[in-house]
Amino acid sequence: MAKKVSVTPLHDRVIVKPAPAEEKTAGGIIIPDTAKEKPQRGTVVAAGPGKKDEPVTVKVGDTVLYGKYAGTEIAIDGDDLLIMRESDILAIV
Repeated sequence: MAKKVSVTPLHDRVIVKPAPAEEKTAGGIIIPDTAKEKPQRGTVVAAGPGKKDEPVTVKVGDTVLYGKYAGTEIAIDGDDLLIMRESDILAIV
């Protein structure tokens, strides 16, 4: 499980730690760094309280799927994280 971060997102924002990119294909071919696809799955590390009329439905520790270009990349305590709106999250796995 992801460690607790020192940043609390505001409103309906969520901080997600992306899953590591695939190192090998199903056939066993090793993928070079330049050809790796951006992961679309991650773990929620922190979540804001939600909007006035809409509480946040995801919670810390949930594994979520999000759009390929969703969120903004940030670095906190040496970890690469994404901060995005809850509406950018497509599903909870």
